[in-house]
Formats: sequence, structure tokens, C-alpha cells
Amino acid sequence: MRGGGVAHDDEPAARRAARRLRGWGGVAAMGAACALTASLTLLPLTHAAAPAGPVGPFGPGPGVGTGVQVKADTCEHPEASLRPSTADGPAVSAIKRRGKLVVGVDQSSYRWGFRDPESGTLEGFDITLARAIAKDLLGSEDAVVFRTVPTNQRIAALDSGKVDLVVRTMTINCKRIKQVAFSTAYFRAGQQVLAPKTSPVTGHDASLKGRRVCTAEGSTAYEALEERSFGAVFEDEGDGTPADRNLLTVPNQLDCLARLQMGEVDAVVTDNALAAGQAAQDPAVELKGKPFTEEYYGVAAKLGNDDLVRRVNKVLEDYRRGPWQEAYGIWLEAGLGKAGPPAPLYK
Repeated sequence: MRGGGVAHDDEPAARRAARRLRGWGGVAAMGAACALTASLTLLPLTHAAAPAGPVGPFGPGPGVGTGVQVKADTCEHPEASLRPSTADGPAVSAIKRRGKLVVGVDQSSYRWGFRDPESGTLEGFDITLARAIAKDLLGSEDAVVFRTVPTNQRIAALDSGKVDLVVRTMTINCKRIKQVAFSTAYFRAGQQVLAPKTSPVTGHDASLKGRRVCTAEGSTAYEALEERSFGAVFEDEGDGTPADRNLLTVPNQLDCLARLQMGEVDAVVTDNALAAGQAAQDPAVELKGKPFTEEYYGVAAKLGNDDLVRRVNKVLEDYRRGPWQEAYGIWLEAGLGKAGPPAPLYK
């Protein structure tokens, strides 16, 4: 069974996805149910010189490209990663000896990493990518063990060795590249406001003044509000202490949707790619305004596991040439429109 261990399913991905998506459209209460499950599930910039691509949420995309060299000693482009390689090193060899790739994922982000309510299996854009990495490393997309990790435990899961990789809508930024090793970017997103359709909130602007806004702990959304909140109330009293109520800052991002549905907060700030999935789950909410940041998702490995990062970058080179677009069409295009993969940047 997929999810807790090795997956066994020969049904074509497109047919399987189309069948399972039918059970999710317009389910307003699904966010609350998934959020409660997720909160209880713990582990035991612009790319220069790239060809134009399809139009996406931020206008023309950078396309596939062949990679652009940037300086390694700066953080002007934190999404720059190591050159691809198929050479086996310590990390890759350990995975091959084990015969399984252990990947930290989400189980409650609709269209990205979610547990199908009918079958109980994990599906989504990130799950599809994780399976592609397992197939390259071990010869089968079923040679993968998925472990669900909360947003605020992604880095800890890598540091502890409980997972080999995290494929979980994880934004690459200057702070995080000091904590984990990232692949090249596999998706471009941006922070945006999610609120009820009837809300007077119009986006990341003065309409947030005095409003209760929910974000996930350790997320770039929280950091964005720290930088500019427009007077929004977004910090819990006693954040990070035993007295923390986890009302405005929550362990798992989908907990914010549950808070919004219960009227405990007025708006949510999160990646627009995640928010689009939540809006698809609940027809009473919608994205407000426009994305106010530009961010890139990467596959994360433990700092120092350079051979594994290089191998993932090799997988991504091939993935961008076809499988990426197929997966995007299945999971994300309906909510985000046409788009293409970001071009890789290398150090």
C-alpha cells in the first residue's frame, strides 16, 4: 500500500488521478478533517538568460533551459544548486543498500501531497516527483517509503536521518540553504492571501489591518508577514513556548484552512500553489489580490549529502523534459493555469 510504506499499483497515473480527484471537489469540511489528522501525524528572483516558457501564475515562465552558472559564494540566487551527476557517493550508496528511499511528504495539501479519502493512498504533484526519484535511484517508483512531516518539522526530519529527502512544497531561501541542501528548483510559486469570498480583505495590503491572519510555523509566509504585516495580527502570545495556543501560527499549513472555516481567523497567508488547492476544496474561500513574492520549491536533503543532491538534479534534468508537464496537467493546471518548469541554476 502506498503512504506508510512501499506502493504497488500498476494503474496509469493519469487515470488513477482523474478517478481520485472526483472525491475532492468542493468539499468544504475536508480541510478541517485533514488538518486534525495532519496535526496528529508525526515522524516515529529571476533566472537570467533562460528561454521563455509557458505563461503561469507570474507571467512568462523561464522554461526548461540547460542551467545557468552563478557565483557560489553569494545568496543572490539561493536556488542555485550543485551540478547533476549519476556518481554514487555515501548517501546514494546507503539508500541502495537499504533498497528503499525514505521521503518526507505532506498528507493534507490537496493536489500536492494528500491522502486520497477513498483509497487512503498518498497522491499529488510532490508524490509523483518523489516516485520518479525512487525509480531513478532504485529502479522502481514503488521503492519508496513516505513519512508525513509537519511544516515545522521538515528540517528536523532531515537532520535526524529519519528521511533521506523532503519533497514537500519547501521554499528555497538564504536562511534554509544554511540548514539543508537543496536541489535545483522544480516549481515557482508566491505568497498570497486566502480569505472567504465575502471578506473585505482584498490581498496583502491595508485591508489586513486588525485582521487575524494564520500562517504555518517556520514558513516563508510567516517571514513575509514579519517583514510587512500591514497591521495584521499574526503572532500568538507565547509563540514557541508551552503556552502557545497554535491559533495564528500552526504546525501544519492546512490547519490554517480549518481555523478559517471555523471563523477563528480572518485570512490565511501561504504559497499560492497551496492556496489554490484549498480554494478548490472549499468553494466559500478564494485567493485575494496577487502573489506578493516569488519563490522556488526544491527537494531538500541533509546538509553535506552532496552526492544525493547531484543525483536528484540529474533526475530533475530529465523530469523537466516531459514528466513535469504531465504531472502538472494532472494535478495543478486546473487551479493555476498553464505553466512550465523553472530552468535550473547551478553554482
